[in-house]
Amino acid sequence: MTSSNIENVSENRDLVLVDHIGEITTIGINRPEKRNCINTPAATALLQAFQDFDKDESSKVAVLYGVGGNFCAGYDLEEVSKKPPVHLSSYGQGPMGPSRYETSKPVIAAVEGFAVAGGLELALWCDLRVVEETAVMGVFCRRFGVPLIDGGTVRLPAIVGLGRAMDLILTGRPIKGSEALDWGLANRLVACGTAVGQAVNLAQSLVKFPQECLRADRQSALYATFSASSMQDALRYEHENGIPVIMKESVHGAQKFVDGIGRHGKFHLDAKLHPKSKI
Repeated sequence: MTSSNIENVSENRDLVLVDHIGEITTIGINRPEKRNCINTPAATALLQAFQDFDKDESSKVAVLYGVGGNFCAGYDLEEVSKKPPVHLSSYGQGPMGPSRYETSKPVIAAVEGFAVAGGLELALWCDLRVVEETAVMGVFCRRFGVPLIDGGTVRLPAIVGLGRAMDLILTGRPIKGSEALDWGLANRLVACGTAVGQAVNLAQSLVKFPQECLRADRQSALYATFSASSMQDALRYEHENGIPVIMKESVHGAQKFVDGIGRHGKFHLDAKLHPKSKI
């Protein structure tokens, strides 16, 4: 298949696939013939998918994956050679799509195959990363003189520490699943071919929790890591962000504990056994 034929295939189908599994939204990058590298139309579609997810009150967690065996091989260098992405676009949109957009709900990356260059940056943008043992991650754009401009230099040091981040950023070397797990880059290490299913399973476990509390704590952690000017500022934000949750969810949650629900890791017991509490 020629390069022009490949482009025609991409233009004539959805570049991003969106599906729903209960309260979970799955979002798939759909350029498998190019290892799911992102061009401008795909970036726009990907951002729109996450904005729609954020607005959808029936959806609580999103799973981002790549169609056809690769997560994402970065930005489409063929497009870069003709039309460099040097200008910021609409609010929240980076060259890779949603890399500057702040979702209010958790996003899990299901990483298989290659997650390199901008694809690594997309994985870093997610809250959690479920990584297959054979997956390959890295700053492969190093060899082509393409900088990290989708949050890679910001999020990677925050996740793995500056020393390890510099190892990947400066050398451009690959890192595979087991090392990624040791570093904390991968949150879960799974067998080849199971990343999407395991990411959905993880999402289902998050869906079960009281959502306002989960989102408040998530936002406080992000603020403390990336926005707080000091420890006191972070503590102030955490307090102000958490207080509204107490009357909305904490009092009810405390009553569930009193009624014996939620002990020993069992968060959702049959309501018939505990008629005093609504589950």
